[in-house]
Amino acid sequence: MAQGCPIPGLEVAFTDLQSYRNNVRHRTEEISVDRLIVRRGQAFSITLYFKNRGFQPGMDSIIFVTETGPLPDLAKGTRAVFSLTGSGGPSPWIASLEANGATSLEVSLCAPPMAAVGRYLLKIRIDSYQGSVTAYQLGEFILLFNPWCPGDAVYLESEPQRQEYVMNDYGFIYQGSKSWIRPCPWNYGQFEENIIDICLELLEKSLNFQVDPSTDCALRGSPVYTSRVVCAMINSNDDNGVLNGNWSENYVDGVNPAEWTGSVAILKQWHATGCQPVRYGQCWVFAAVMCTVMRCLGIPTRVITNFDSGHDTDGNLIIDEYYDNTGRILENMKKDTVWNFHVWNECWMARRDLPPGHGGWQVLDATPQETSNGLYCCGPASVKAIKEGEVDLNYDTRFAFSMVNADCMSWLVYGGKEQKIHQDTASVGNFISTKSIQSDERDDVTESYKYEEGSLQERQVFQKALQKLKAGRSQGSHQGDSNPFSSVPPRQDGSRSLDTPSLRPSDVIQVSLKFELLDPPNMGQDINFVLLAVNMSPQFKDLKLNLSAQSLLHDGSPLAPFWQDVAYITLFPEEEKSYPCKILYSQYSKYLSTDKLIRISALGEEKSSPEKILVNKIITLTFPGIVINVLGAAFVNQPLTVQVVFSNPLSEPVEDCVLTVEGGGLFRKQQRVLIGVLKPHHKASITLKTVPFKSGQRQIQANLRSNKFKDIKGYRNVYVDVGV
Repeated sequence: MAQGCPIPGLEVAFTDLQSYRNNVRHRTEEISVDRLIVRRGQAFSITLYFKNRGFQPGMDSIIFVTETGPLPDLAKGTRAVFSLTGSGGPSPWIASLEANGATSLEVSLCAPPMAAVGRYLLKIRIDSYQGSVTAYQLGEFILLFNPWCPGDAVYLESEPQRQEYVMNDYGFIYQGSKSWIRPCPWNYGQFEENIIDICLELLEKSLNFQVDPSTDCALRGSPVYTSRVVCAMINSNDDNGVLNGNWSENYVDGVNPAEWTGSVAILKQWHATGCQPVRYGQCWVFAAVMCTVMRCLGIPTRVITNFDSGHDTDGNLIIDEYYDNTGRILENMKKDTVWNFHVWNECWMARRDLPPGHGGWQVLDATPQETSNGLYCCGPASVKAIKEGEVDLNYDTRFAFSMVNADCMSWLVYGGKEQKIHQDTASVGNFISTKSIQSDERDDVTESYKYEEGSLQERQVFQKALQKLKAGRSQGSHQGDSNPFSSVPPRQDGSRSLDTPSLRPSDVIQVSLKFELLDPPNMGQDINFVLLAVNMSPQFKDLKLNLSAQSLLHDGSPLAPFWQDVAYITLFPEEEKSYPCKILYSQYSKYLSTDKLIRISALGEEKSSPEKILVNKIITLTFPGIVINVLGAAFVNQPLTVQVVFSNPLSEPVEDCVLTVEGGGLFRKQQRVLIGVLKPHHKASITLKTVPFKSGQRQIQANLRSNKFKDIKGYRNVYVDVGV
């Protein structure tokens, strides 16, 4: 047999990463079709094109190498070496042959469902039969979490839930008060241009990465770890995080948090300024930006609003509130507060670090309230653990429990003394809300967090939580609290009890007080209301009532009182009387906060009794919203006209009016229109033209600000057709 010519070594001419095809299969095509972005636990295909000949299985050996992070390490899992024939050593990464052409080779690659997420480098080494060895760098790809993969810790079985909590790029954040819940439209924009790169940059700016980049990258396979890193990076208290928090009402050197309508502008500003924190955010902004980052990385995430949310700073599950003898709420000396509403995130993940049954939705709160292991972050805390009072489980479950189920204690401060007025076991944690799945309706998830208020189960869970805190304290495991039960009121004998029963002085006085609004509380109009007093006893009652009104920030911080009154009411047995009240617009307009919250209070006493009775009501002033009209059908890459109609609701002119409009897949960047002055009750409209660049269900968000108000909002859902 004639000896043939020696077979040349196999040389790669170029590689097709099949970005479009792979990204569509991995549901990342909205991020990009030009860059390879895939999800772990799911195969993707690449094609190798050779210069001189085709791949010969018996003569050529192909070894793939993937690397992530600055210090790739086989032992840590940030470097993987695996063979096309399966003989490249033990590796959870898989390479398999799909098609072998004359001068090409199609290969299927698959990252394990626990691989670290992030930016990867893909390399190849070819060993040919006659000893030639060649190595090539094939390109880069991004690996994300995969809620479609049963082996991934973020696996979510329901496709409608995956569409809502991973793929939906807009939604609503609920604000206002429990008696007036207002949906605030928000553009999450997790698939907008450059957002994926900003999210990865955020991970690399974390303190964890700065201290130990090798370990940090290795741990990015864990959604528990990754979510804590992101949570700490959304605020800037420990690092150059994304947002500066500000609750001072002074925003002259930044943006009033109420003006934001989306996360994209915030994240892009953070990136463009060299990762300098953006000014300013409050709880809903922190939560919305975190939702954007987590959905972008592939972790199912939703935004949660808790009305009457407790902030228990001393760890005893009691929120202490202090009043003076006029009924005015005082700055809390212990800094406990009840936020009118508070917003956090829930992320879906397995919790293999906890006892079985605690996976699923986990609370993560990026608002910088308290530290967790030295950093300003909170969670992930299992929602199941919160409901069952398992406050000793990681992470920050005690704090999360207090936000939804702490008791509230009211104190009267006078003459240097404190008198307990009332202990309420049901006022904290109401109407816990999130956007419904594939709907614009509100979904109430309160029962996920606690048993029904007033039920035996709810009180049993509360007592269980207290006992766990006591046990933790006795074992020295409670972090940072000198005495978590220090504010529990003393008994008459001087001792303290964790089982103090609810005290309702109204039961002693036997008088019921209640505020009722007579008209809708519209911004710019007088507030008309009555105080209803009912004598529930067979005795005559002679009451003195101190009434007051003051603005509140949404975190419960009181501003200066602007209205006071004194009422004297006499009640015959079982008689009911109403005392009419009016607060003029001219009285409250100069004192109103951005949150437009007014707290009216009445502190009552009977001449023959030392007991006090307290009643209060929070009023949220309302604005007429912006109306958005879409003129004609919407098609991809076809011009679209949008009309925005807005008005000045006040009986005085407003200045410095600015309208902002945005919408994922509809506008390439936020539209900003300077309006200037709007006359009293003047209605105006503007017309914007845009070219939609993504199909499917979209949303337009708009905000109007002025020197008198900051957040008149509106939205419009738009379906964009692919067209011809």
